[in-house]
Amino acid sequence: MKNHFTLLDIGKKYLIILFLLVTNLLFAHTITGVVMDANDRPIKGVYIVNATTGSHTHTNAAGYFSIDEVENGDELKFSKLGYAAFAKAITDESEVLQIVLMEAAIDLEAVTITNEVDVLNTLTQADLAVNPVTSTQEVLRSVPGLFIGQHAGGGKAEQLFLRGFDIDHGTDVAISVDGMPVNMVSHAHGQGYADLHFVIPETVEDISYGKGSYDKTIGNFATAGHVDFRTKDYVRENIISAEIGDFNYQRYVGLVQVVDNSNTSAYIATEYLTFDGPFESPQNFDRINLFGKLNYISDNGNELGVSIARFDSEWDASGQIPQRAIDRGLIGRFGAIDDTEGGETSRTNVNINYDFAISDKEKFSTHAYYSNYNFLLFSNFTFFLEDPVNGDQIRQNESRDLAGFDAAYTYETELSGHRLDLTAGIRLRNDRTEGSELSRSLNRRTILENIQLGDINETNTSAFVGATWFVNDFLIDAGLRLERFKFTYKDALTALYDTQSQTETALLPKLNFNYRVSDDFQLYFKNGIGFHSNDTRVVLQQTADDILPKSYGSDLGSIWKPTDRLIVNTALWYLFLEQEFVYVGDAGIVEPSGETERYGFDVGVRYQLTNHLFLDGNLNYAHARAVNEPDGQDFIPLAPEWTSTGGLSLKDWNGFNAGFRYRYIADRAANEDNSVVAEGYFVSDLNVNYDITKSLRLGVAVQNLFDVEWNETQFATETRLANEAAPVDEIHFTPGTPFFVRGLLQFRF
Repeated sequence: MKNHFTLLDIGKKYLIILFLLVTNLLFAHTITGVVMDANDRPIKGVYIVNATTGSHTHTNAAGYFSIDEVENGDELKFSKLGYAAFAKAITDESEVLQIVLMEAAIDLEAVTITNEVDVLNTLTQADLAVNPVTSTQEVLRSVPGLFIGQHAGGGKAEQLFLRGFDIDHGTDVAISVDGMPVNMVSHAHGQGYADLHFVIPETVEDISYGKGSYDKTIGNFATAGHVDFRTKDYVRENIISAEIGDFNYQRYVGLVQVVDNSNTSAYIATEYLTFDGPFESPQNFDRINLFGKLNYISDNGNELGVSIARFDSEWDASGQIPQRAIDRGLIGRFGAIDDTEGGETSRTNVNINYDFAISDKEKFSTHAYYSNYNFLLFSNFTFFLEDPVNGDQIRQNESRDLAGFDAAYTYETELSGHRLDLTAGIRLRNDRTEGSELSRSLNRRTILENIQLGDINETNTSAFVGATWFVNDFLIDAGLRLERFKFTYKDALTALYDTQSQTETALLPKLNFNYRVSDDFQLYFKNGIGFHSNDTRVVLQQTADDILPKSYGSDLGSIWKPTDRLIVNTALWYLFLEQEFVYVGDAGIVEPSGETERYGFDVGVRYQLTNHLFLDGNLNYAHARAVNEPDGQDFIPLAPEWTSTGGLSLKDWNGFNAGFRYRYIADRAANEDNSVVAEGYFVSDLNVNYDITKSLRLGVAVQNLFDVEWNETQFATETRLANEAAPVDEIHFTPGTPFFVRGLLQFRF
């Protein structure tokens, strides 16, 4: 009998084990649900984590989520910046969760450090929420480390500086809006020209950026970095606003939601801006923007976005002026040697994005766009150096059609028991310009001589593959990108018809690592080869050493959250470039130069002092030199060495919103031997807004709060004034705006 009961006990033991196994299988469920806001709109990108197991996921465009390995008693936590955090204890594994997140004040405590969350981009979104932008310059300044300057009456694209690059207007930073490229290849004024003025700042929802060339999905111009601006899918409240300020500044903005239901939203936005500036010759700047966007989300999470935009701008400009003309009393600080500079430009965009899920593990996204673009610019960089009688005014002109398509596929699987995301994509872009022109002109009326004139057809096809492997606290991301270009040019100045063409291919590997040391600390090591293409005319004239000059870069960085509301990010970086571009003032074009090397560090701090008070700062250092030049002759003209931006912001405190912002750039070499120096500056701005009622806001903004005398953009240029016996090589600059006040009246409904 004893043996009988022993066998029975053993049988019972195995039955209990089997029961527990079956129970575990039955009750370790996949939990599904949807996350909405208080207005029943789905919330995309909510981070959901199982506090017990650490498993996590995100919501899709329809607010839907699915999370594995959830047992009875586990707690799911839901978080997204701008919403109050929420926790849900699981008591019924069969329940389909319906979660409502309430909008809340920005709180850095909600920022999580994981391998699936891009903390740096999250911080930029927080900056944008705390410091809303009202100009295209402020839009660009929202990117940490990106420094900008304007030097042609406000209508020309800004001059960009990033990581030791004087990028001119976009040669080494790829800029896009809702995935549509902004940079123009083989542009009449300069390679990579990126005019962002067609964006109405109030429509910007968030900014995604990356420094270096480490993203497998980004191609041309992403050597120093890339920036993608995403516009709002809907507006939370209609806005009509008016701003009036010094120097005949007037700006009017309207955003109106025209469709708003559970699946579809649509709004229209418009902006009108006029501004004379502080110059003795008014710049007569005049710009109008129109923008409309429709967004549709199906019940299963498929998302369609369609936007249409129109932009027109015209202006006069006083150009860069020489210091000696001011010293001699020939002109004032806001005067001009040639005040007939200026131009006009327009752009019409159609942009379509469609994302859909093939299954829970497979996603497919498609994107198509078309732009019609026109550009006309008059400049005079050298005054009377080339033509002592008529002057050296040049005319740059083009009419462009830009069209493109891209698609990407993502598949989520496992490798050795760990999540593995596989992705692949293709891209096609075609630029056709008619009458790409560089001519000598007189008084913006008479063409004296054609220097360049012809039609350009440039096609860029590319493909990429990549894999991202999540191994516990490690992330390994590998990618390979293939780029192919065909350059075609029809020169209108040759006696015989001739179509010139050439093709070139580049292969660009990427390899990145993330390590989540703890809940509050992450390390990353990024590596990649990028490139920027050459101008078609430079390629076909065979004056470029490299048609697709490559960049080789690495970043070693960290993200640290020592307290709930303090986040510190640091990076050490290195970048080698096979070929630089140098701006040639007397011709108004860019030309290729030699190899360059850069290294430096970035430091960023975000600190929330109270529920309403925020402090942020960025410090950037870059050592930039030409590789094959002797010591002392190897400076890269205008490459920034030290830059810093930051400020103090007040958000939603007793009806007040306010911000104090600063920007600093140190002295830097203006020529190769550092014998001419571009002076640095420290400029600060202030804005204060007060909500009289829920619907009515009054505000005041002050640029250059302390009225410092500063030079916004500077060039070392050889010029000759009228009646001067010999040319002089010295700094020429555009004076920065003096103390400038504007008022705001805004109605929200």
